[in-house]
Amino acid sequence: MTMTAQHPAKKLEVPSHFAGKAWQQVLARDARADGQFFYAVKTTKIYCKPSCPSRRPERKNVTFFPTPELAQAAGYRPCLRCEPDSVAKKDDPQIKAIEAVTQFLADHSDERTRLKDVAKATGVAPLTILRGFKRVLGVSPREYAKAQRVAKFKEKVREPKTRVTDAIYEAGFGSSSRLYEGASLGMTPSAMKAGGLGETIRYTLADSPLGQLLIGATDRGICWIAFGDSALDLIGGLEGAFPKAELKQMDRELSYAVDAVLSQIGESPKALELPMDVRATAFQQRVWRELQNIPRGETRTYSEIANALGTPTAVRAVAGACAANPVAVVVPCHRVIGRDGSLTGYRWGVERKRALLATEQASA
Repeated sequence: MTMTAQHPAKKLEVPSHFAGKAWQQVLARDARADGQFFYAVKTTKIYCKPSCPSRRPERKNVTFFPTPELAQAAGYRPCLRCEPDSVAKKDDPQIKAIEAVTQFLADHSDERTRLKDVAKATGVAPLTILRGFKRVLGVSPREYAKAQRVAKFKEKVREPKTRVTDAIYEAGFGSSSRLYEGASLGMTPSAMKAGGLGETIRYTLADSPLGQLLIGATDRGICWIAFGDSALDLIGGLEGAFPKAELKQMDRELSYAVDAVLSQIGESPKALELPMDVRATAFQQRVWRELQNIPRGETRTYSEIANALGTPTAVRAVAGACAANPVAVVVPCHRVIGRDGSLTGYRWGVERKRALLATEQASA
């Protein structure tokens, strides 16, 4: 492996004895390790910081680097979701305070904690917690705690010998109804334990001005819209997102969805009328709703979206929500650009983003 001119005396990867601990920190999404090292995925050629919320890759496909520059020198590009090149403001006291609270909530995710108890345990005033969560994370402490319990349930229910009922109570839910309330599971707990078995997703493939188009839908509405260069890759992406679901190609039944999406690329906003069945966190849903408010032919920066949500410091979280958007065009994340006017990234390719914006601006 060649060395870079900027780091002639350094090996690109971290020492092998360090990799074991680093991998455990990646599995734990340990934010305390952010900046200490970066992990790169060989199959995607992307590098991330340890706390990146994306799905964890297989260990055999992961390489560790001490700096972003060395990861880039090895041919990797930065993750658009966690933005590993960005450095948080370590001198912001509110960020430090909220970090302490989030750690406490994560450690006690199986407990129903009251705000005053959290404040007493962390030494952070209740008003600071309420204001800080909205400013730093864009969600309330209650929404964050609920997300932690849901995450713990998902982890528990996938353990081979754990019953669904046990997983519900061990995650801190008093009953199955409490789990369903706003959990955004997308399927029943039993189906989730079976890896999505029992879910049926109908899909269709079509040509579009942006390449091949795949649309997937459950009985509740559209759940997947993606562009790609080949039908095989698009179907593989759908299978990867819903590994145990039954997939059925139904072109005629979903022709209405194709017409709606294609009309959104053209001159009509009919796609906004489609019923949606999208799994998302509370903050992601807020971001996606704000994206749908951007008029056709216009753009917004990530900062402007964060300001519109009342969370001006949540720029990176907004970028992450855009990157996680599973339904192209209908939720128009292509209308979000960098502060300098650059197109930044786009899940379905920057050239498609450029073409979408050009079409919309011309028709507007």
